Amino acid sequence: MSSEEITHILDTSESMKEVSTRDVKKVPVLRGATVVNLFFEPSTRTRSSFEIAEKRLSADVLNFSLSQSSIVKGETLLDTSRNLVAMGASVIVIRHSMSGAPWVLARELNSSIINAGDGSHEHPSQALLDLFTVREIKGDIRGLKVLIVGDILHSRVAGSNIWGFLKLGAEVRVAGPPTMIPSYVEDFGVKVFYNLDEALDGVDVVMMLRIQRERQEGGMFPSLREYSKFYGLTQERLKLTDGDVLVMHPGPINRGVELSSEVADANQSVILDQVANGIAVRMAMLYVVSTGSLS
Repeated sequence: MSSEEITHILDTSESMKEVSTRDVKKVPVLRGATVVNLFFEPSTRTRSSFEIAEKRLSADVLNFSLSQSSIVKGETLLDTSRNLVAMGASVIVIRHSMSGAPWVLARELNSSIINAGDGSHEHPSQALLDLFTVREIKGDIRGLKVLIVGDILHSRVAGSNIWGFLKLGAEVRVAGPPTMIPSYVEDFGVKVFYNLDEALDGVDVVMMLRIQRERQEGGMFPSLREYSKFYGLTQERLKLTDGDVLVMHPGPINRGVELSSEVADANQSVILDQVANGIAVRMAMLYVVSTGSLS
């Protein structure tokens, strides 16, 4: 996506957020359309906010249950999706453990496909809601210093946020253990730090990531206690920034590991703002793919 396309979605999200302030939180944008939430991985925030977004746009919503589907009988992802399209699904929102799964469906099907997270590749809707949250509070993203901390190697959130913040003119830094920083990440134009205290100097936004233990092969650090000591965000470490820093986390939070409870619940934390903004941003995504307003 271009910076103009990203900005268009963020601008549309502002209009969608206004809908959520009304007594009747519904608009008929997707009335008569069927949206399928095709989730092959566990999810709380993403799946719930997509479902709320779809219902606020008046769509007919089908939540796909893997355990009760023919997938368990050996049916392929593509055949399952083709059957859903044959039943009238105009939009499929997919989360899958295989990187590239949404691209496969987009290539083969006529329905609109929204990536709700694929393997360790990308998580576009999360990055868009993060961009929206920062822009809403800071006013502009250009020129900000954004630090992403943790398991950069396995994080699809990191991948999408790096692209998004860079395209909108921010300086992006990443920090974490050497085993969890991809060797090629500097090629994207980010600054790499292995010392969190040094990385925090002068930042406007710090985004803490959960350790993706389900995607890791073998131990990548000695222990959680060791990781937290060197890469956990505490109130003491927050003092290394100015008081205007935003603390973000895509969730779920492992309190006491990547950040302390004091930081998670501090005034600088915008974690719940991210969750709330996810509904408006996903409404905007559904709107643009359904109406073709990006083309």
